Amino acid sequence: MTSSASTAAAFPTGRVAALAIAETLVWAGMFYSFPALIAYWEADLGWSKTELAGAYSAALVCSALCAPLMGKIIDKGHGRAVLTVCAVVGGVLVGLLSVVQASWQFFVLWLGIGVCMSGCLYEPCFAFVTRMMGGEARRAITRITLIAGFAGTVSFPLAGFVSEAYGWRVAVLTFAVIILVVAIPLFRYGTALPAPEEEPETRKPLPGSSSDLRRAMAKPTFWLLGITFSMIGLTHGIIITHLLPMLAERDVPVATAVLAASMIGPMQVAGRVAMMVVERRLSMQVICAVSFLFMIAAISSLIGSMALPALLVLFVFFQGSGYGVTSITRPVVTAEILGRQGFGSISGALALGFMGANAAAATLGAAIWEVGGYAMVRWMVFGCVLVGLMAFLTAMTLAKRERAA
Repeated sequence: MTSSASTAAAFPTGRVAALAIAETLVWAGMFYSFPALIAYWEADLGWSKTELAGAYSAALVCSALCAPLMGKIIDKGHGRAVLTVCAVVGGVLVGLLSVVQASWQFFVLWLGIGVCMSGCLYEPCFAFVTRMMGGEARRAITRITLIAGFAGTVSFPLAGFVSEAYGWRVAVLTFAVIILVVAIPLFRYGTALPAPEEEPETRKPLPGSSSDLRRAMAKPTFWLLGITFSMIGLTHGIIITHLLPMLAERDVPVATAVLAASMIGPMQVAGRVAMMVVERRLSMQVICAVSFLFMIAAISSLIGSMALPALLVLFVFFQGSGYGVTSITRPVVTAEILGRQGFGSISGALALGFMGANAAAATLGAAIWEVGGYAMVRWMVFGCVLVGLMAFLTAMTLAKRERAA
């Protein structure tokens, strides 16, 4: 029995399900709790949207900067500790939000939450799964993202219900309790795995040789994938943060705009389900390329919806399903093109661009809007998606040439 097969056998469905539910809860409590509660914070605390959003953007930047370090620690075999400790500390910090009185306290807590997100959201979880399962990791990653895709569906209704009934301070305490009482035991159970058997592919480099990350960064494909993933994070971030004001500018009814925004999440899950149906017929690299075509169709539909609002339906479908599969394609394509050796460090470094671009999306979109309005924003997004597609196709071509050489 090969190492990947034996490891897969040691990674039963129950452990994958435990990781999936744990990821759902930490995403809901750490990531989605901010957009779900920002209106309550603004109304109760009296701070501006700029102050509040600045804390969240700083958290995302902090998460991006810490991602390579977390990946390096996971590569050394400490993935279980990274996931559980970051979830524990993150849960405590979310709970401490309930007692903030000053904006600097709010800012500092979100910086800490950003560090914790870098160690317990998708990238570190997938780095751990890839290290443990090798070539069998794709199925586990698909199932984890399929369930965790409902994190927003959990976060927004829960935050609204508890905040309306008991106030936002009880809401953040509720998220903290869910993380600490439910997610942590699930992480502990899901990561209780034997160390993988060592293969030539996964052995550490010999003393004096360059590091795995340095080896990867010496390849043009690394930088092309960095551009690819950054464009995904940038364009989706701009669309999500500016969609409601963009539609309001065109007099789209508020209820229609909110419905369109809220349906992007379910469409992400639908895209992942569709990917599971076709993944045995199409390679993950082809699926990644097709996802870009979907995102091009999405922004084209959004541009067209300014004249024909009915095209919003197509926009929601293509944007949700196209972007939804990228959470799966990013780690799998990275492993296929750059290899699984040192995967945690490599994926963490690539996450720096993706998460950094996502963090900058709202501010960049606003700056472009000030210059040329939302029409310029939409066309800029269209151009960035094309850049991402071209970078990925070039990376695929170079990778094929490397394998053929």
